[in-house]
Amino acid sequence: MAADRPEAWTWHLLGLVNPGIVFAGNLVGGIWVAAGVVYMLGLGPILDVLFGKAARPKPPRESGLPFETLLYVHAFVQFTVLGSLLYRASIDGSSWTMWVAAISTGISSGVSGIIVAHELGHTKPKSFSWWVARLNLLSVLYLHFTTEHNFTHHKHVSTEADPATARYGESVWRFVLRTVPGQFFDAKSVHDRKGRTGFKNPVLRGFVLEIAMVAGMFYFVGQWITIAFLLQAGFAIFLLEYINYIRHYGLKREIREKQTELHSWQSEERWSRWTLLELTRHPAHHLKASDPFWKLQPYENAPTLPSGYYGCFWIALIPPLWRRLVHPRIPKQFIPN
Repeated sequence: MAADRPEAWTWHLLGLVNPGIVFAGNLVGGIWVAAGVVYMLGLGPILDVLFGKAARPKPPRESGLPFETLLYVHAFVQFTVLGSLLYRASIDGSSWTMWVAAISTGISSGVSGIIVAHELGHTKPKSFSWWVARLNLLSVLYLHFTTEHNFTHHKHVSTEADPATARYGESVWRFVLRTVPGQFFDAKSVHDRKGRTGFKNPVLRGFVLEIAMVAGMFYFVGQWITIAFLLQAGFAIFLLEYINYIRHYGLKREIREKQTELHSWQSEERWSRWTLLELTRHPAHHLKASDPFWKLQPYENAPTLPSGYYGCFWIALIPPLWRRLVHPRIPKQFIPN
């Protein structure tokens, strides 16, 4: 039966539209540098609604080759788009087009850079895919992410010990200010506990590398190209932490309590699923961390977000609206007395 056939993998090619738009906009310049912002943050929430949800999930494909290839295409595209931003910044300098191009590029970096690095970061350390993930994270100055995500977040998610879990009532703004330094120091402590202190600590070495790279850019290519690079990295990090915010908000468990599908939010909006590499099926990622993204399936009882990741973006930026729409969806056992 058609309903039992796997979903066509080609739908996930839609995720390459945004970096293509950003790349073209950066090359053309002018008002077109805003195309990525308009497409992802303006049209994205609308497309979440228009494409809707499937009546029931399709089974996963047996072969993941198309999806594995797509990850490497995204990784290549990440540096192509980043190069187009540096080109635009070299021409426009401090013009508004440089600033907007950096934001558009940061949105692309959040997907083709960080989301891809997240997926490849779950592969064997020092493997080719792992190194690709490291390069992607270097492009957004977030090299410590893999350590914190793999060794702390997956183990302590939804507990007080996890800096990447948003607390009940916490705004996205407060969360970002808390989680960014919290994750860095947590990642450092992971290696400290293994005896890798001082400059033996890979997190500290990575931090020094990031500083050296930015200083080298400033010296060799100038102020405005460096600022454009930093701005795209900063916005990509903000988008990552926005996603962290909505994925576990208010779902608390004790440190020794068993993790279940109730400790992560999911969303089945097709547009978010297809263009964000199934990132919205987050409960399955936590309970089956060894499964690649194309095998993830939704859980019937998992808490469900009011929209896809695009639609939730603007909601999350307005804390009273976020609480009004999300708090009624939180399972009763998680609501503080």
